[in-house]
Amino acid sequence: MAMDYTKIIHAIIDPMVDDPESLFIREINENNGKDLKIVVAAKGDEISRLIGKKGQIANSIREIVSIAGKSDEIHVHITFESFDEGLGVE
Repeated sequence: MAMDYTKIIHAIIDPMVDDPESLFIREINENNGKDLKIVVAAKGDEISRLIGKKGQIANSIREIVSIAGKSDEIHVHITFESFDEGLGVE
C-alpha cells in the first residue's frame, strides 16, 4: 500500500506556517509511477519559512519524504513555489 505523501508533508509543514489552509500540495506521478513529483506552494513569506536559510529546512523535508518513498520503491522530488512570485525552488 502506497503512502499518502501529501498527508506526510502536511504533518511536517503545517506547524511551521501561519495559515496551513493556504498551502497547496500536489502530487504528480511520472515514469510509470517510479517517480513522484510533489509541488508545495504557499505565499512568499510562508514558502520562505519552509525553505529556510540556504534551503536547510527544504532539504530536511526532502530527506524525510525521500526516506518514506524508499519503502514504496519510488523516488520523490519536492519543489517549493511561491504564489506571489511564481518562481520554483528546486
